[in-house]
Parts: sequence; C-alpha cells; structure tokens
Amino acid sequence: MITVVIPTIGRASLADAVPAGVPVIVVEDTGRRGPAAARNQGWRQARTPWVVFLDDDVVPAEGWADAVVKDLADLPEDVGGSQGRIEVPLPAGRRPTDAERNTAGLANADWITADMAYRRSALEKVGGFDERFPRAYREDADLALRVMAAGYRLVKGERVTRHPVRDDGFWASVRFQRGNADDALMRRIHGPGWRSLIGAGGLLPRHAATAALGLSALALTTAAAANGGGTARNRAAGAALLAATGWAALTARFAWERIAPGPRTPAEILRMLVTSVAIPPVACAHRLRGELRERW
Repeated sequence: MITVVIPTIGRASLADAVPAGVPVIVVEDTGRRGPAAARNQGWRQARTPWVVFLDDDVVPAEGWADAVVKDLADLPEDVGGSQGRIEVPLPAGRRPTDAERNTAGLANADWITADMAYRRSALEKVGGFDERFPRAYREDADLALRVMAAGYRLVKGERVTRHPVRDDGFWASVRFQRGNADDALMRRIHGPGWRSLIGAGGLLPRHAATAALGLSALALTTAAAANGGGTARNRAAGAALLAATGWAALTARFAWERIAPGPRTPAEILRMLVTSVAIPPVACAHRLRGELRERW
C-alpha cells in the first residue's frame, strides 16, 4: 500500500527505524540538487498507491507502519495527502534555546515532509516537487498548495513521528536566512497572499526597516565625517544619531524576543545578540537575490 521515500545528503539515514516489510527508497542527493529533486527521483520509482515522505533525521514511533496504513485506509478519493503528527522532544528542566524552539515549531507546521503521505496519482497530476526549490525549505508547502489547487484535500493523520533536535552551530539561524530567496519563488508561483494559505508568518518587513536604518546610520556618519564642519556636518551627524537609535531599538527588540523565552545562559544570550545583529541584513540580501533570480 505504501512506499517510504527518504532523501539524504551525507548524513546517516534513519531508514532502519522504518519497520521491516515496508518498502523504503533512500535517495542519496549526490549531485546536491536538493531534497525536491531527490524525492521526485524516489517517488517515481514507487509502484504503490501511496508514497510516504520522511526526512532523514526523524524517527517513526513504535507501531508507525500500522498507524500509517490505518491513516490512509478508506480515505475518500478526493484526499490527496495525509500528514503525520510530529513530536519534538525538548530538554527537561530548562527553557528551550532559540534553535530548539525553531525545531519545535515543526510540531504545528502544516504539510511538512518530515512525515507526509501523498497519493501517487496526485503526485503524477501535479508533477511532483518543484525542483527550483534548492533546499529543504518551502518545497513541501509549494507541493501542498499545488495539490490542493488540483482539487485534492489534505488531512491530518494519527501516526506519530519524532523529530529530534540537533545543534547546527552558532551561526545556524543566520544560515537559515537563505530561505528568504525561496520565498520570492513562492510569491511568484502562488501570489502575494501565499503566506496566509499555509499559515506562515514573517519578519522580513521589520528586518528591512532595521537594515535600512543601519545602512542609513553608516552613510550619514560617513557624510558627517566628510564635511569639515558647520551646519551640514551637524545635520548629517544628527540624522545619523536618529538612524542609529532606530536601528538599535529594533535590533534590541528582536534580540529580546529571542532571548526572553530561552534559558538565558551567557552562551545563549551571546549567540542571540550577535545573530540578531546579523540576521536582518542577511535576510534582506537573500530576499533581494531571490527577487532578482525570479525576475531574470
């Protein structure tokens, strides 16, 4: 009834966690084309009515195979997909870090391929994943929107899959801003209201304001230094101070929003302060890159 497809890239796959007897296709993304291309390669090899996509860093709960069959059995033909319930185990005895909270957000995300089953016929109808999405970001939301636009419903199942939290390093939150480039592709495909369709929020407008104030402060400070003195210099210096104050206020707000719900250890506070300075301009740069890519 089902075939499990797991894309992976240079990481030990948790495919062994899938119960024996369930066909599993593990696709090694050796060409670095991204998980969308790897999943397409996998599901096109499947011959079962349903294809279940799992990420390579999840662990199906005990009894998962029976639960997924139960989730999919007797679903009406207009149901094109079924999502598993994602659980993210968080450390006990302390507040979660920013990285742990980001991972925990997967528990409430819609139609993510951490555990998502699709009818093979639905995948064939829409052409599978859009391989223009180069990373594990938005490619699953895009597919879900296209499957629903093709007339199918998506439902939530009862099976459980656990998504462990891993430490991706000090700069992980900055690296993740690359996904802003893919948001430009989502806007092009699904229109300006695409976020509301998948229930996604976004801080890009505030990041843009923060980055603009920071750049303005630097430019005005340079202009003030270039003027030998007098009224022009004073005006530039005053404007630079206002811009810097605005930048500092927005940056402090962003940092505190990330620090407050966390463990507030010295290491976590340092990481939040440093990355909160870096994220706004990096996010804007990636979004600009995405917009330029889609324009040309």
